[in-house]
Amino acid sequence: MHQPATEPRRSIYHRYRVHAPAPAVATEAPVLVVGGGPIGLVTALGLAQQGVRCALLTAELQVSEGSRAIVFTRRSMEILQQAGVAGEVQSLGLAWRHGNSYYRGQRVFRMEAPFPEDDRFAPMTNLQQQVLEEKLLDAIAREPLIEVRWGHKLVAVHENTAQGVQVEFDTPAGPYTQRAAWLVAADGARSVLRQLCGLKLEGAAYEGRFVIADIRVDLPLPTERLAFFDPDWNPGNTVLMHREPQGIWRVDYQLPPDETPEQALAPEALRTRIDAQLAMIGHPGVPWELDWSSVYSARTLTLPDYVHGRIAFVGDAAHLLPIFGVRGANTGFQDAQNLAWKLGLVARGIAGPGLLASYSHERVAAAREIIEEAGKSTRFMTPPTRGFRLLRDAVLSLSLTHEFVRPLYHWRTSRPHDYRDSPLNSGSGPAGDPVPNLKLAEGEHLLDHLCDGAFVLLSAVPRPDLEPVLEAWRGRGLKTAAFTHPALSRLGLDDAGAAWLARPDQHVCARWPSVGAGELHAALQRALGGAAPC
Repeated sequence: MHQPATEPRRSIYHRYRVHAPAPAVATEAPVLVVGGGPIGLVTALGLAQQGVRCALLTAELQVSEGSRAIVFTRRSMEILQQAGVAGEVQSLGLAWRHGNSYYRGQRVFRMEAPFPEDDRFAPMTNLQQQVLEEKLLDAIAREPLIEVRWGHKLVAVHENTAQGVQVEFDTPAGPYTQRAAWLVAADGARSVLRQLCGLKLEGAAYEGRFVIADIRVDLPLPTERLAFFDPDWNPGNTVLMHREPQGIWRVDYQLPPDETPEQALAPEALRTRIDAQLAMIGHPGVPWELDWSSVYSARTLTLPDYVHGRIAFVGDAAHLLPIFGVRGANTGFQDAQNLAWKLGLVARGIAGPGLLASYSHERVAAAREIIEEAGKSTRFMTPPTRGFRLLRDAVLSLSLTHEFVRPLYHWRTSRPHDYRDSPLNSGSGPAGDPVPNLKLAEGEHLLDHLCDGAFVLLSAVPRPDLEPVLEAWRGRGLKTAAFTHPALSRLGLDDAGAAWLARPDQHVCARWPSVGAGELHAALQRALGGAAPC
């Protein structure tokens, strides 16, 4: 029996722990993270890895209602490995690499993401967001430097100066004010902190609206992304489908321009459209049950700067990106990983506040690059003007018989961003790109050795002459290490003097065909923003 509902239902695929509100008293943590979604949770874990105490505060009493983000890229899995949960996500999730686009019942394009045998993680892994949040909370429960405060809603910013921030929270037990040295705004697309700071996003908001409906249904289909253009039951629009774990399918369809969200989520509207989609893919009358539903709009927006005084913005609080190409949470994870090590070192006095300027420099540039790419996908999925629609319809029509237009269906999947123009880079070769997750042996990969938040010197042969430099920086409180393995010669490190320096977020910040102690010291100093440590 079909059972759509007007209100989202709680998914059965996580424990849904309800937490008691924390007392309405201030914490002594030097860093506050506002927002209990996956981006805030990963940020808090990254801060703890740098030895910084933080309090994570959320207005909610439980993890997210509904699946929300479900597709996590290979790079996100590498970041989640650093956060300590990738193994569980990998075992619970569904790995995939293919995407199919259909028009008038014909498959007109098939995307195939590379998946070499040496890779640890699949190109994409599907898992409901609330399940991921549970696993991140389990990791946080094992971390004594993180305090989670449920039921604390931020309502005011009273001070944001070079001396710190003072904010006000409301709780079931009443309001209280809180001082801290730094605050991370990870409070999502409707960021209260962004509004309280009077900040405006820049970019475009597209008029098209989409329904997300997670349905429990038995479909004998593989785990692949399915896109249907101009179906008979939804003419001129687009429908997407994704398989989720535990017998759930995501059906994502565009609405007519004159339909309101309330109309779209009405039980009869959901029933009619989902039945039509299931019939179109060859499964008419198959029983299904609604698990969760919502409406969203496609937007390509970003703040021009992610650091304002002592407040740093991450994830959807910093930018709003369309889900086409799985960019939302995956981009936010890269924000969180980038910010956490820098803010951690600044909060501990190992680097000056200027290091945070590189966070904004690198991640705003990444967001603008994503916006440029995502805009192309969004304009194809939901043409904003008559001209774009005519172009899109021409591609659809030609794709039935002409191979050369079919690559225009490519949805430009989210990818890891390099920081080639970062002010933290040095050395004699191009830097800024992520360290490749090279397979070293069965069950062992390079990033396994770059997960504890340290600067790591990489070489194919031992460099004992450089160990005093690393030791000196360790004496100043900086986490440093050296990793040597013959397999690194496959990355070009096949000379006795060749080396790379990897940042705590697993990006290369210096490459040398030959490096000495002075050059390594200078590279570490530059990677800390150029300021001498205290």
